[in-house]
Amino acid sequence: MSYPGYPPAGGSYPPAGQYQQAPGGYPPQPGAYPPQGGYFPPQPGAFPPGAGYPPQAGGYPAQAGGYPPQAGGYPSQAGGYPAQAGGYPAAPGGGFPPQAGGYPAAQPGTYPNMPPAAGGWGGQPGFGAPGGGMPQGYPGAPAPGQQPMPAFPGAPNPSMPGYGGGVPTGPTPPAAPAVNKGYRGTIKDFPGADPLRDVEVLRKAMKGFGTDENAIIELLGSRSNKQRVPLKAAYKTTYGKDLVSDLKSELRGNFEDLVLAMLKTPTHFDASELREAISGAGTDEACLIEILSSRSNAEIQEITKIYKAEYGKSLEDAISGDTSGHFRRLLVSLSQGNRDERATVDISMAKQDAQKLYAAGEKKVGTDESQFNAILCARSKPHLRQVFHEYQQMCGKDIEKSICGEMSGNVESGMVAVVKCIKNTPAYFAERLHKSMQGAGTKDRTLIRIMVSRSEVDMLDIRQEYLRLYGKSLYTAISGDTSGDYKKLLLKLCGGSD
Repeated sequence: MSYPGYPPAGGSYPPAGQYQQAPGGYPPQPGAYPPQGGYFPPQPGAFPPGAGYPPQAGGYPAQAGGYPPQAGGYPSQAGGYPAQAGGYPAAPGGGFPPQAGGYPAAQPGTYPNMPPAAGGWGGQPGFGAPGGGMPQGYPGAPAPGQQPMPAFPGAPNPSMPGYGGGVPTGPTPPAAPAVNKGYRGTIKDFPGADPLRDVEVLRKAMKGFGTDENAIIELLGSRSNKQRVPLKAAYKTTYGKDLVSDLKSELRGNFEDLVLAMLKTPTHFDASELREAISGAGTDEACLIEILSSRSNAEIQEITKIYKAEYGKSLEDAISGDTSGHFRRLLVSLSQGNRDERATVDISMAKQDAQKLYAAGEKKVGTDESQFNAILCARSKPHLRQVFHEYQQMCGKDIEKSICGEMSGNVESGMVAVVKCIKNTPAYFAERLHKSMQGAGTKDRTLIRIMVSRSEVDMLDIRQEYLRLYGKSLYTAISGDTSGDYKKLLLKLCGGSD
C-alpha cells in the first residue's frame, strides 16, 4: 500500500518494466497489459466473477440502461475519448481504440497516462519523501520529454475540484525574487592552495615577537571554507600544536572571533552560534530564527546532529528549555528540518492556504497562531511566496502587517522574520546587517555570523539588496562602522564595493 507523497514500494504497481503500447493501440501484445489468459481474471470465487478480462457480454461497456452521461458532467475535450450514447463502445478485442491526439503512450519510468494528483506518489523530496519519481503534487509543468497533460497549464482541461482549473485567472506576477544565475558568493577556491604551505605561512606570522596580522588576513581571506578547515589538522600534523589555541594566544577581540569563525565548517559554526544564542546572557531570539529559517533541511539535520554530539543535549530540548509558548513551537517546528522542498507551485492550494491564514488572523477575534505555524514551517518556500501574493490580493494587506497587528512579542518578531526570509532571503540578510551596524555600538556577533556564513552563498545578492534598500554599498557601511584588522578581513569577505 502506498501513501500520498511517497513513491510506490518496490514490487508494487506498476511493476518494473513499464507497459508499452503496441503499434496500432489496444489490445496489447502477449505479456502486456491487460494480461492474457493465466494472469487476470481472479480465481473462482474472487471478485468480480466472470470469465476474465476483457469483460464478457453484460460487463463493460455499459449496455442499454447503463448510466448515460449526465448534464453538467465533464464535457469531452478535444483529443479525449468522446462519450458515446450509453457509454464507451469496446473496440475489437475489448480495448479502447486510441483517438487522434488523445493520451500519449506511457513513457519509460512513468505511470501510464495518469495526470499528476496533488501530493501523490512520486513526490519530490520534502516531508521525508525520497527523491526521484515523476514530479507529482503541485502541478507545474510536464515531466521532461512528455506532452502537456490535462491539469497542466496549456492543455485543455475541465475545471477539476481542488485544481482551480489549473490556470490562475488574471495576471499573476512572479512571486519569487529575481534569481541570479551562477555562483553568487564572494569567496572562491584559491587555485593550487596547499594546506602544508598555508600552515607554514600562518606559523611564521605568529612566531617570534609580535604577529603579522596582514599575512593571516591575506591567507584566510583568499581561501574557501573547504580550504580553510583542513588547516587545523595540517598545522597539528606539521608542528604538533593546536592552530586554534595558537591563534587565540596571538589575536584579540572581534578580529580573533572572526578568524576562529572562518576555521569552522558551516554547520559546526551554526551549531556553536545556536548554542551561544541559547546559553549566553539572555536568549538571542533573532539569531535562532535567522539560522533555522534560512538553512536547508539537510543543513538543519546536520546542525542538530553536531549540536547533540558537541553539547550532549538535543537542539530541540535546548530550545524548549529556553523559550516558551507559540515562539517555542515555532522554533521547534523549524528545527525539525522537514520543510517541503519541492520547486513546483499549485496556485489553487496557495489560495487555500492564504484563505486559512486570513481566517486564522484578520477574519476572527483573536489569532490562531498554530495555523500560521503549520503553514509557515511546513510549506515550500516557492509555495509560500505565492501564498503571500494571494493573501495580498485577497485582503489588500501585506501579511507582515497582518502578523504585526495580530501578534506580539517574540512570536510576532519570529513570524515576521520567517516571512521576510522566505520572501527575499538576500534582502532579509541585508536588513540584518544594516541593523547590526545601526545606532550606538555594533552587534559584532551578528555581523561576523552573516559575513562568514553567506560569503560563499549569496553575498553578491546581499550587496545588491543593501545598495537598493539603503542607498550605499555594504562595503562603505562596514568601512565606516569597523576598524583595524577586523575591518580588513570583513571587507575581504564582502568582496568589493558596489
